[in-house]
Amino acid sequence: MKIRIRDKDALIIVDVQKDFCPGGALAVPQGDEVVPILNRYIELFFTHGAPVVATRDWHPENHSSFKDFGGVWPPHCIRGTNGASFHSDLALPKNALIVSKATEPESEAYSGFDGTNLEKTLKGQGVTRVFVGGLATDYCVKATVLDALRFGFCTFVLIDATRGVNILPDDSERAIIDMLEKGAIGISLQDI
Repeated sequence: MKIRIRDKDALIIVDVQKDFCPGGALAVPQGDEVVPILNRYIELFFTHGAPVVATRDWHPENHSSFKDFGGVWPPHCIRGTNGASFHSDLALPKNALIVSKATEPESEAYSGFDGTNLEKTLKGQGVTRVFVGGLATDYCVKATVLDALRFGFCTFVLIDATRGVNILPDDSERAIIDMLEKGAIGISLQDI
């Protein structure tokens, strides 16, 4: 299957932030491995005039997902901190749309669409297909993909450009199966 990128497609890069990469507060194993692959996708989409979106957790210090406030995660991606910044090697174009999520203390917001204007913005640009990669497969990537499907976008999961937390060893594998069963299409760079 060869897919041609069009200007009405959008690349959604999910949460490739320092805190989710090795050495970060909530590191995804091998999370940094997605960066060079995503950079190749970015180049393809940018060359074809297609929008590039980067989501980020942008938590307040008292976010409900943090252990100290009843959540399950250590503090991470606190807005304005170094850990919340994108991986330094991620080559986002200057015109990339940055979408901040989980900005309210009580809002979990794993999905890039949750509590943001992403759906409206993409549809306003005539986008019909989205291509989603990033971190982590079993949480924010999965939630973003499922919301994209729910909002009617033809949705591709960039299998080669995601990595998972894998609290249980097969969490990422199960997340991919779930996304595909719900209608997402799994692809890799070789398919474009």
